[in-house]
Amino acid sequence: MARRKIEDIVTEMVSPIVESNHFELVDVEFLKEGANWYLRVYIDKEGGISIDDCQLVSEALGEELDKADPISQHYFLEVSSPGIERPLKREKDFIKYKGEQVEVKLFQPIDGKKIFEGRLNGLMDGKISIIGSNNEMLEFDRETVAVVKRTIKF
Repeated sequence: MARRKIEDIVTEMVSPIVESNHFELVDVEFLKEGANWYLRVYIDKEGGISIDDCQLVSEALGEELDKADPISQHYFLEVSSPGIERPLKREKDFIKYKGEQVEVKLFQPIDGKKIFEGRLNGLMDGKISIIGSNNEMLEFDRETVAVVKRTIKF
């Protein structure tokens, strides 16, 4: 089965578990690293996710996956927080983190540069906009962006 289809099926399976516990489903990834496949589920909540929260979702999702068995190959299930430098993927992420520092990585360079940093201005009409270090407005077509993630400077 296609990776994207598995992610969609797992998203449907885990959403009620996450919502019933008043958590937020941030992302679901099914990917191969080296010789192993990983099913990663990222959850969050106001104030942060604890190890107990991750265990609760992992156990409940594990039971559902065992019943439905939608994944034919061997894989490792991981449930965790998206981390402080979380990727922004959904429209609500761009609303929630507007004004925060982000890093935008592109698939292809623009003027020889693939990574841009700035303050998130938002997502509108398929374009991600940031305010760069010189207060210049930078816009990127969403399909040209590999990842947008929050950055925390210490």
